[in-house]
Amino acid sequence: MSDCKFPTEEKLKHKKEIGLLFEKGKWKTCDHVRIITLNLDKKPQEGFSFNNQKVGVSVSKRHFKKAHDRNRIKRLLRECYRLNKELFIEKFGTNSLSMLFWVSTEMPARFEIVEKNFLKLCESVK
Repeated sequence: MSDCKFPTEEKLKHKKEIGLLFEKGKWKTCDHVRIITLNLDKKPQEGFSFNNQKVGVSVSKRHFKKAHDRNRIKRLLRECYRLNKELFIEKFGTNSLSMLFWVSTEMPARFEIVEKNFLKLCESVK
């Protein structure tokens, strides 16, 4: 059985890491999910080395004014990552920084929609 956890070590939290990601990361969009990622195996950075993947999620306050809507979408995105972690790491690298965004203005009706968009994003990476 695979490791279906999302421990603290895998969460993207530090301002320095997020700044590096936005400065040097690559953007990719597929349907309603957008990702910015930086593979540190391919492009090593000074002072940054991790033993594992670090992932963060974000939802725009502009599109979703209510916090409970933003929190719901963030929970769905984290769950997609947690359940499909092996595929995600295979596509984006084991030593990388990533941040997922929900870019649609409409609230997803079901988890399956978010997961389908997430899997399509992972499959579109070469």
